[in-house]
Amino acid sequence: MALIVCLYVGAALWLALYGVNALGLTALFLRQRGHHRQARRTSPISPPQWPLVTVQLPVYNEQQVVRRLTDAVARLDYPRDRLHIQVLDDSTDGTTELAAERVAYWQSRGRWITLHHRVDRVDYKAGALCAALTATPGEFIAIFDADFVPPPGWLKRALQPFFEPGGKRIGLVQTRWSHLNAEYSLLTRAQALALDGHFGIEQPARHWAGLLFNFNGTAGIWRRGCIESTGGWRGVTLSEDLDLSYRAQLQGWTFRYLPDVTAPAEIPPLMPAFKRQQFRWAKGSIQCARLLGPALLRAPISRWQKLQGVAHLTSYLVHPLMVLLLLVTLPMSLGDGRIFHHLPLAWLGIAGLGAPLLYAAAQWSLYPGTPWWRRLAWLPLLAILGTGIAASNTRAVIEGLSGLRSPFQRTPKTGLERRGGHWEGGAAERIDIDVTTWVELALSVYALVAGTLALVHGNWIGVFFLAIYGLGFAWVGGATLWEAHAWRPRQQSHRPLQQVERL
Repeated sequence: MALIVCLYVGAALWLALYGVNALGLTALFLRQRGHHRQARRTSPISPPQWPLVTVQLPVYNEQQVVRRLTDAVARLDYPRDRLHIQVLDDSTDGTTELAAERVAYWQSRGRWITLHHRVDRVDYKAGALCAALTATPGEFIAIFDADFVPPPGWLKRALQPFFEPGGKRIGLVQTRWSHLNAEYSLLTRAQALALDGHFGIEQPARHWAGLLFNFNGTAGIWRRGCIESTGGWRGVTLSEDLDLSYRAQLQGWTFRYLPDVTAPAEIPPLMPAFKRQQFRWAKGSIQCARLLGPALLRAPISRWQKLQGVAHLTSYLVHPLMVLLLLVTLPMSLGDGRIFHHLPLAWLGIAGLGAPLLYAAAQWSLYPGTPWWRRLAWLPLLAILGTGIAASNTRAVIEGLSGLRSPFQRTPKTGLERRGGHWEGGAAERIDIDVTTWVELALSVYALVAGTLALVHGNWIGVFFLAIYGLGFAWVGGATLWEAHAWRPRQQSHRPLQQVERL
């Protein structure tokens, strides 16, 4: 029992550190917000000649959204002779034919757009970006994933920092993600809150405080020289964006984040797709922590920057800590359950306010002049979802720490943008049920048993948190079972490929 209590206290304290860090980032944001809002009111810069920009669109089996993406990028407001669009296609289904049709359409209208099809997926997205970089003269490289729909004015606005004083050392400009389908379902509402917290508070706070932050894999522009001088894209992790971001900053490149420049994207509306995305992000970040941690600690930067860098790279450790807390709660509840009353951990409740305050501040900041407070009603939903995803992300963290390699699994897209929408053609591939789903359902029952014991012993705080565990695992596991069964792929027709440049 002494060991179990030590595990409980240790996990609670470790989780509290991440909560305190969320409070600190929120404080940093609020402290700097007024100054940077004033600074952003400067007039836009128009260079004598716009630079040559390449927009890379990495896609893999994206039949539902490849047309939407290609058309949106082709409509960017930018001189045609200075904009090169590359559709980087690794697909094994009908996506290539759809992409070829749109490329031919826009070529006939004078757009400089090419289709690059690989017959293998060596290094996955990183490999596609790296291979295509040699086939373009672009000085700046913008990247959009398949689920994005950039507005026409995005490119000129995102390029602005490169022309400002000191802009020659800027290696990346990242813009904010907005949402195409935030109101579609309970799942998308919860994800929108989480994404707003990251892009509305965490990214600007890190940027303004001079801390290391990351390219989010899409909706950003790289200086080509930064990519090449840093060693280029690598396929050694599932988060090639995070890997290149830290390597570039540790070599002295600076980044800019533009919270006022947005690119809307589809939020995964299905639980299996959301779990895939989270698994990839969690495992990739831990892989980066293993690979880049030593270099980060040796870098000629301040201790504060190193500490925040470690917290950033290891943030997904919260999920195995959450699972550990649940597992040790039940044995601690056996008997009379008085052990909880002797643990002086009530003050940790202050740290527990870190995440909710961060998400609330994000809504207040991003949506001024609107009834933003109404969105806070969905915070309990986010807490339940964040808890329910803990089992899947714990597996991702364990694989990342152990060095186990796994393929890059794309986040399935649907093209849905509103409640009641539907998509044609089915999924690009079937999502099979794995052991993690059954673990989630088992953990929901485990939380129910532990919560019942907490109720018997009058541990009302424990009942509250265990209810969140139970609901979270039941939601994630149950939705995965249902949607994986209901979302079946359909056969797609295949036509001969046309206008495909093979790399």
